[in-house]
Amino acid sequence: MMQLSEIFIYPVKSLRGVSLNSAKVESRGLAYDRRWMIVADGGETFFTQREFPEMALLTTELTDNHLIIRHSSKTLEALQIPLEMPKNGASLLVRIWDDTCQAITVSPKADAWLSEALGTPCQLVYMPDDSRRATDPKYSQDGDIVSFADGYPFLVIGQTSLDDLNKRLPEPVGIERFRPNFVFTGGAAYEEDHWKQFTIGNLNFRGVKKCARCQLTTVNPETGKFGKEPLRTLGQYRLEGHKILFGMNAIWDINNKIEPIIKIGDQINVLASTDTP
Repeated sequence: MMQLSEIFIYPVKSLRGVSLNSAKVESRGLAYDRRWMIVADGGETFFTQREFPEMALLTTELTDNHLIIRHSSKTLEALQIPLEMPKNGASLLVRIWDDTCQAITVSPKADAWLSEALGTPCQLVYMPDDSRRATDPKYSQDGDIVSFADGYPFLVIGQTSLDDLNKRLPEPVGIERFRPNFVFTGGAAYEEDHWKQFTIGNLNFRGVKKCARCQLTTVNPETGKFGKEPLRTLGQYRLEGHKILFGMNAIWDINNKIEPIIKIGDQINVLASTDTP
């Protein structure tokens, strides 16, 4: 039997995530997942650990009313941001990969805090509910949208897959290197590669595209420094074409007529898959 064992959200793109016991599922991702993003150049440049590995040192936390950001090594007072953003924030068109979408600026205080924390001028922006960023139509259906995540609303990884990778590594790594939303126990290693339709609890999801990995996975979350693993080892056995793959991107089928809540312990059932792993 396969069960949901961990749930993560990453409120600010490329900062550390938050572990949850339950979460609300929305069309663009889990509630509060990657709804904020750090940008520069008037929204033309977005920040990730690929260029700023020290972003791994910024932790996030959710309270009932606020998103709290802290620096794990610098002595900065915690930054508090209201979860319910004001409707009158300044609108800003931001670029993320090949997409552009509408965002709103958060506050001069947030901009100043993050600029000091990262040592470079930047702004914090938020994706409002009326901003629509479509997923890649080659792997999606009309109406599928995503937050500031790289490409898709959800990422699923099996604990068995991570365990198999760690057996091959000189030193094991944690699941946080791969920034999944859903981690599950049970099943064979890499079986999520083959999922086309599956349920978590009573909610239906589509597996749409295996996740291509980059050097972000090599950032040590404790030091904010690049290394060589686990990408070097993954490249020895998870290379397809020119891409190293680990994890399955997924989209929620919003035809469910039930409250869209998932929780740790929910059973996972595969309804349709490609070849058996």
